[in-house]
Amino acid sequence: MKEHYDIIIVGAGVIGCAIARELARYDLSVAVLEKEDDVAGGTSGRNSAVVHAGFNNRTGSGMARLCVRGNLGFEALCQDLDVPYRRTGKLIVALSDEDLPALQHVYEQGIANGCPDLKLIGPEEMQAFVPGVPGVRAMYSPHTAVTDPFLYTVALAENAHANGVEFRFGCSVKGIRRGVGSKRFGVQTEQGILWCGMLINAAGLRAAEISSMLGLEVPQVYPCRGEYFILDKASSYALPMPVYPAPQSGIGGLGVHLTPTIHGNVLIGPSADYINENDDYSCTAPVMEKLLEEASRLLPSVDVKKVIGNFSGIRPKLAGPSEGGYHDFLIESPLAGFIHLLGIESPGLTASVPIAEEVCAMAVAELSRIPGRGRVPSRKADFCGRRQGILRFREQSPEVQSRLIAEDPEYGEIFCRCQNISKKEIRQA
Repeated sequence: MKEHYDIIIVGAGVIGCAIARELARYDLSVAVLEKEDDVAGGTSGRNSAVVHAGFNNRTGSGMARLCVRGNLGFEALCQDLDVPYRRTGKLIVALSDEDLPALQHVYEQGIANGCPDLKLIGPEEMQAFVPGVPGVRAMYSPHTAVTDPFLYTVALAENAHANGVEFRFGCSVKGIRRGVGSKRFGVQTEQGILWCGMLINAAGLRAAEISSMLGLEVPQVYPCRGEYFILDKASSYALPMPVYPAPQSGIGGLGVHLTPTIHGNVLIGPSADYINENDDYSCTAPVMEKLLEEASRLLPSVDVKKVIGNFSGIRPKLAGPSEGGYHDFLIESPLAGFIHLLGIESPGLTASVPIAEEVCAMAVAELSRIPGRGRVPSRKADFCGRRQGILRFREQSPEVQSRLIAEDPEYGEIFCRCQNISKKEIRQA
């Protein structure tokens, strides 16, 4: 394996993989280092899987600009990468008159951010969208969608790899040496020292730690845990779209909400609790009780008896527990040849490719300034931005399913009856 690259990216979450795919468009040697054994092992694989429209973020912020851009291009991107995507729309609900100012604010903020087709609606229209939803008023966002964050991150990584990017898993960063020229940074890992001319830190919850290895003073990243319940697909209540409460100030997230998944389950959550560890994915009894209470307030007809599991995720927040809320994404190059991304929380999934495009532009411009290189990297003529995923047996017509089984009997061996996953698909995965 190589020991010297043009660019090394630390972190194979959704941001690191999106950056890798953008850099794969250029004639560069690129490696992604990931301490886990696969992509999406942290925040990227533990969230609500919502493609946000961009109205929750402060006007003029990078969060707002990049989220709106990401939302508008997400469907076409999923088509190129063969990733599940469903535009559901979303309701933001004012449960009482006290919530109306917050609802009006988020509507006006969304308009200012460029979110298309937002609409304030009354109880009658609310019932038409989601029967049984309580409240006095709501905002309808038609461009909100849901996706599969695991497959999305996998697809970005596979497409990057197909275009020449190398992924090194089980490769935790232990330290960083300073060098010169095309060996500007020596990244100390469990697989030895890897050299690069450009280093990109997309390590999520560990991003501040990685930057501090270079002696940089960076803002503290606060881990904020969100816990979820998962409802069985067989639940008698079919939720057509995400339902969120009107925004609340001073909390670390968007409030407990209900979200249909791309696979037909419903998620209840997340909570938002600041914790002391980056990897404490516990689910706690008091929080889980609160989730059920909040879910029942938001939609009384949800059948909480259909809970089949729970999980948690951790946001890397720049806004600490004393203030809550959000700080903007921090994407900067504090020293030559080094870019770091700090506080990439929601809507990081939605904004992943626009973030990657901006980081790629920064990196390509910086590489041209390396002594001895003297040129801007050229674009590949043979870059292919499309990726074919694993054929989903359950989505095929009965005629196609019969043909597939005739061609390969392993399609007829169903290993997961809940999701109707065949032995063949498991082998392909």
